[in-house]
Amino acid sequence: MSLLHVMTFNLLYASVDGPHRWADRRPVVHALLDAERPDLIGTQEGLAAQLDDVRADLGPGYGFVGTGRDGGTDGEFTAVLYRVERLTPVRHGVFWLSDTPDVAASNTWGARCVRMATWVRFLDRVTGRELYAVNTHFDHISENARRRSAALIRDRLAALEPGLPVVLTGDFNAAAGTESPAYRLLTRDVGLVDVWTVAARRGPDHGTWHGFGPVADGGPRIDWILVTPDVAVEAAAVNLFRSGGRFPSDHLPVQAHLRLPG
Repeated sequence: MSLLHVMTFNLLYASVDGPHRWADRRPVVHALLDAERPDLIGTQEGLAAQLDDVRADLGPGYGFVGTGRDGGTDGEFTAVLYRVERLTPVRHGVFWLSDTPDVAASNTWGARCVRMATWVRFLDRVTGRELYAVNTHFDHISENARRRSAALIRDRLAALEPGLPVVLTGDFNAAAGTESPAYRLLTRDVGLVDVWTVAARRGPDHGTWHGFGPVADGGPRIDWILVTPDVAVEAAAVNLFRSGGRFPSDHLPVQAHLRLPG
């Protein structure tokens, strides 16, 4: 049975100037994604035109689900990209990380930025079964907003059809580990499993945000992939890809090869 290759990747929004402008990073992102060709990619921070570039570079073999956090195509996306030969979307939607999750651009918990999540119910063309993919980006300043966001994710997962596996990707802006309230809620209380902790094979641990400086060995890992316990994790890795000495983003992608039930 073919493994499902999943990636979470904060693209860093497309700046038009400065040392890390999108025009310089785009070919590096293209080279990374062309080399890896994940089946499922949860992205954060991508802007509409930037995601159009990524989709054009990936080619027609990939589909796209997402909405800008400010509504429509405005603002950063928590977009989901998927390989169409493997996955077919059955249903999808978005919600905002706030007390009014169905109101576009809402922000009620003191987060510095508007935050949101995207969910997709997929048919896996290999297994013939369905799964849910959820992709999000938690606030980088407010611990309260991160904790409340995790609680909302918990409630939204509970409302999904039971019995289907779930893959949750995101930039959670908190170090993986039980000292993080958001991580503790999603793993201990909800029962999701961090792929890093259970992978049969695992690469070296690195801090996933580097800000275009030296990569920190041993973490912190603020970009996570969490799954329901029925998903087996064959491998997990933090990707250190560079081209011409340039990183594709200020975050390192996290990847996992998953064996879905059935």
